[in-house]
Amino acid sequence: MSDPLEGTPLQTTDPVADSTGHLLSTKSRRPRVVLFAGLAGFSLALDLWSKSWAERTLTRHGPFETAVTVVKDHLWFSLAYNKGGAWGLLHDAPDALRRPFFVIVSVLAIFFIVSLYRKLHEHQWALRWGLPLVLGGALGNLMDRIVRTGVVDFIQYRAEWVGTMNSIIHRVFSDWIVVEYWPTFNVADIAICIGVGLMAIDMIVSKRNAQPLPVSAGTPTTQSEHPNPSGSGL
Repeated sequence: MSDPLEGTPLQTTDPVADSTGHLLSTKSRRPRVVLFAGLAGFSLALDLWSKSWAERTLTRHGPFETAVTVVKDHLWFSLAYNKGGAWGLLHDAPDALRRPFFVIVSVLAIFFIVSLYRKLHEHQWALRWGLPLVLGGALGNLMDRIVRTGVVDFIQYRAEWVGTMNSIIHRVFSDWIVVEYWPTFNVADIAICIGVGLMAIDMIVSKRNAQPLPVSAGTPTTQSEHPNPSGSGL
């Protein structure tokens, strides 16, 4: 029997050693697939539901009008459609260029996420949680680009630190607009940001924990002794 996500035959008896020398039970692989699919599916479902709610509720007040205030002067919900990427990237580009570009980038990102998840080591807990969140968010925004004219955004945030950050950027890029408003975003963007943050944590932790494997005296290390030296057959 084979595991389509992990890409290798599932076994029931033989242990597998990862690149850190830890023996991994083959039974531990199935929960990883469940976590990956479940977390990605949850973030996707939450994103689709929130966008549907926004379109049904906030359009009654007109696009770009404040409809629901969450925190006065700081956080509110207001419907917007973003045809471009983050910070309006390619917003003014023609549809013939913009839509295929973002669809191709999203599909490549999805393949990369699935491929990377297959190669995770047992100790990479941050990536085990981060990658499915990024996948769910990417799928949510990709569906918008396919079925809608733009990505549904409805969460608007304002704070003084945003204006300060934009002021600093303005010193480097003179055409940068100094405002205290963060670009309108959605639940998919939140999932992606959390996932990317967990990926950054994994990079930091991995560098700190990187140590050479101990080799017993008089016992040569060969590939036959470690069925999975790369840790990619999980």
